[in-house]
Amino acid sequence: MPITLDDLAHALRAAVHHGTGGADGSLPLTGACTLESATPGDVTLVDSPDKLHLLAKSRAGAAIVPLGTGPLDRPTIEAADVHAAFTTTIERFRPPRVRARGGVSPQAAVDPSARIGADVEIHPFASVGPDAEIGDGCTIHAGARVGAGCRIGPGTVVFPNATLYDDTRVGARCIVHAGAVLGAHGFGYKSGPQGHVLSAQLGWVELGDDVEIGANATIDRGTYGPTVIGSGTKVDNLVMIAHNCRVGRHCMICSQVGVAGSTSTGDFVVMAGQVGVRDHVHIGDRAILGARSGVSNDIPPGVTVLGEPAIELRDRKLQLATMSKLPEMRKTLKDLATRVATLEADAAGESRAA
Repeated sequence: MPITLDDLAHALRAAVHHGTGGADGSLPLTGACTLESATPGDVTLVDSPDKLHLLAKSRAGAAIVPLGTGPLDRPTIEAADVHAAFTTTIERFRPPRVRARGGVSPQAAVDPSARIGADVEIHPFASVGPDAEIGDGCTIHAGARVGAGCRIGPGTVVFPNATLYDDTRVGARCIVHAGAVLGAHGFGYKSGPQGHVLSAQLGWVELGDDVEIGANATIDRGTYGPTVIGSGTKVDNLVMIAHNCRVGRHCMICSQVGVAGSTSTGDFVVMAGQVGVRDHVHIGDRAILGARSGVSNDIPPGVTVLGEPAIELRDRKLQLATMSKLPEMRKTLKDLATRVATLEADAAGESRAA
């Protein structure tokens, strides 16, 4: 249903400017969209003052903008937290889908020895193995596989076709997205004349509370003990974390990162996209690994690194600045070589004449 500009501002408890284009508070709004796709009936958002110039190119009828922006060429609503206000706005036009919880589907395969908590929902074609424990309020989506002996804390959601190998332990309020695999065998082999023999795979994977594992991410079980992901850590799609790793609390690991075995991190570490980390290194608290960094040594706490091999950001910037000047330096070097050759020829001629 449409909502007027003034009514939306009232719902957001935010200030409204009617703009310089003559619109008033009765302007009807029918949806919420980003700057690029908004139509005249939509409200959009601009989340920082340095992006306000982009609004001029948008067809949006109104915008939610930062506090202190002032009147613009169209109606605006000023909000202290633009994203929170826009989230509320979207939910007004597109309310979240709510469905009644259906309990354990008769089409799910739940072993009789599994312990299922209160208000658990297990969708069709999911399976829960022997001696597994599913905490209160969990949701196991269709096609998900929870192996024998798994422990899943209350409020956790396991999305379709995710696989938890035997003995995986998941904390409270975790999210395991579609296709993720927790507890697969580690890539550890003893090589000999007859080929490669798989090492012991007697450990498990352990997630703390409030961990999120992205779609198609993989976390291998430890050799003898756990591979650990600390509470609050968020792992993006398509991340690979190998056996025996211990990731700290509240880390951010972005897409396509690969972490080799027995690596450890402190807390609040950030690994940007496509970072590669070798085995048996330690990343200190609050270190930041820039995109596509190749880490082959320990990283001290609080340091930002970039490149392959990864070095401190300041040094990498100096290297990049120097590399950008290489064509000019090459030309200068060739000119100097020509001048030296000319001087040498002149000197040789004077020597013969003498």
